Amino acid sequence: MKKNSKYIVLTAAIALCAGSSLPFLAGSSALNPERDSVKSEVPYCVTSPSVPDKITFAGQDIDLLRYDHRERMDRELMSFTYMHSTTMLMVKRANRYFPVIEPILKANGLPDDFKYLAVIESNLNPLAKSPAGAAGLWQFMPATGREFGLEVNSNIDERYHIEKETKAACKYLKDAYQKYGNWLCVAAAYNAGQGRISTQMQRQMVDQAVDLWLVEETSRYMFRLLAAKAVISNPQQYGFLLKREHLYPPIPCTEVAVTTGIANLAQFAKSKGITYAQLKDANPWLRDTLLMNKSGRTYTLKIPTQDGMHYDPKKTVPHDKNWVIN
Repeated sequence: MKKNSKYIVLTAAIALCAGSSLPFLAGSSALNPERDSVKSEVPYCVTSPSVPDKITFAGQDIDLLRYDHRERMDRELMSFTYMHSTTMLMVKRANRYFPVIEPILKANGLPDDFKYLAVIESNLNPLAKSPAGAAGLWQFMPATGREFGLEVNSNIDERYHIEKETKAACKYLKDAYQKYGNWLCVAAAYNAGQGRISTQMQRQMVDQAVDLWLVEETSRYMFRLLAAKAVISNPQQYGFLLKREHLYPPIPCTEVAVTTGIANLAQFAKSKGITYAQLKDANPWLRDTLLMNKSGRTYTLKIPTQDGMHYDPKKTVPHDKNWVIN
């Protein structure tokens, strides 16, 4: 009898937890009788996030009442909502990298919404590299990176230099806007190339990239961009509850300008009171164990401060108050 009572208590506890969690997991909208009447066989429920009637990107309203727009947006919202760890990492990283990206976009006359392009390109992982060879937050291919002013070789790869690659992305995006005059067309061209988007718009006789019949990757790309904005602008609406201590703060660094080569980066790092790993983490564009500089260029290396590397998570300042619950 005592053994059975333990099972009864345990079952009751599970039922209580399940009951208390259902309202939250069911979404942010008010519960209704139809939803309340559903009896799940598991102690949680999965629901589809609501698709808004429209969403604005770079000042342009996109109608989400049309069936094809709505269903494409629905797919990407579900993807972001239920890729739990990936989406949560994006928000955490955004607290570190959006403060770097946003001022550069603004200084170059780009809409702030294009920071979400870096989100869908790399998940805000500065070391991201695709199987095709695209690299960095903005996923430049080697030739395209060089075309837009980045140094790319086996020793230096500025596709991993956050400030420089963001400026290069701005150049590409501004060039594309001169051609299309439409920011979503620009976003589609960033994925598929200007030649393909221009050709398809002419063949299909449309002036909006979202109206094109394209390969699945590019067709999804535009709505993935819109979904990234929706979810990261308001993570709580999609079930992501983070505290300030969960976010990644920017790491304060001092800067050292060098005009000659560095024969041993590990020794250089040690002389600055940090490890080789910390030097590479702060300067991922350094792609070798040494820095060759035969041309005498000026390179600026970031050196993380000791206080910055040992930050107090509870003192992290949220870049966007909507990201946290406290």
